[in-house]
Amino acid sequence: MNVMIASNVRAGMLLLATVTTGLTAGLFAAFAYAVMPGLARVDDRAFVAGMRSINQAILNGWFALCFGGALVCTLAAVLLHLPAGRRGPLPWLIAALALYVLVLAVTAAVNVPLNDRLEAGAARLADPAELRAAFEGAWVRWNVVRAVLNTAALGCLGWALLVAR
Repeated sequence: MNVMIASNVRAGMLLLATVTTGLTAGLFAAFAYAVMPGLARVDDRAFVAGMRSINQAILNGWFALCFGGALVCTLAAVLLHLPAGRRGPLPWLIAALALYVLVLAVTAAVNVPLNDRLEAGAARLADPAELRAAFEGAWVRWNVVRAVLNTAALGCLGWALLVAR
């Protein structure tokens, strides 16, 4: 592969990793500082209905592109920076990848199961106050963890961009 083309591919992939990670970090942060505090102000029935609506709406191609793209692009950036002479940003890329894998683990282990339990409880017409009590505190805490981890991954990718230039 031509040296200039390879350099442009590496730079492009690092940029895509940074953008998709940034969009995902922004989403989790927005939930932490705006969406969940806003929903905290509504009654139990409105809270459950709002979260169910959000959980259904978020499953779309744009979310998948950002959420999955952050993993794929960061992994690709790591692989593209493995050859000798291209490893300057590699520690930052590996750190970003590890942090993002933790985001995925928290999402899969905590937030998605909480979403699923909320949906199942609402489908069987459980008491909205009970559903909320079993959901809100844990979901909010673990979303803050996701936001912090994802923002740290974004910082690592930003630093990798500086090192790579």
